[in-house]
Amino acid sequence: MIRATQEILTAAKAASREAALLTESRKNEALLLMADALERGTAEILQANLADLENAKGVLPEVMLDRLRLDENRISAMAKGIREVAALPDPVGAVLERNALKNGLSVSKIRVPLGVIGIIYESRPNVTSDAAALCFKSGNVCILRGGKDAYH
Repeated sequence: MIRATQEILTAAKAASREAALLTESRKNEALLLMADALERGTAEILQANLADLENAKGVLPEVMLDRLRLDENRISAMAKGIREVAALPDPVGAVLERNALKNGLSVSKIRVPLGVIGIIYESRPNVTSDAAALCFKSGNVCILRGGKDAYH
């Protein structure tokens, strides 16, 4: 387990260097492809979600089962959310503040990617697509760990 985790972290760190250099158009293209793939995979996703729901019955309260449950509308909303992130302006490289010092030196505060972002969350499949899209748009790589109830 520790070895697998270390391999994931090493791969994420290497990928973060590449992600930080992607242009806005490449990021947007990838996000739109991600949304399309999500919609194309609806039947497979629903089948996997059904397996998760069956495994969670009697274990999770109904409110948690509802959070875990997907349907075509929820998957469509997830894809729409990814497309909305793609439509946002690229935050990377935005100048937030600029000051000229008395000695002539110019100092700027500029948005840059963080690198690798780890997110642990409960069994809410929509968080997976939202978090991945937001991290990617901001030039970051993310390692997502959803709840064990969303295994499939």
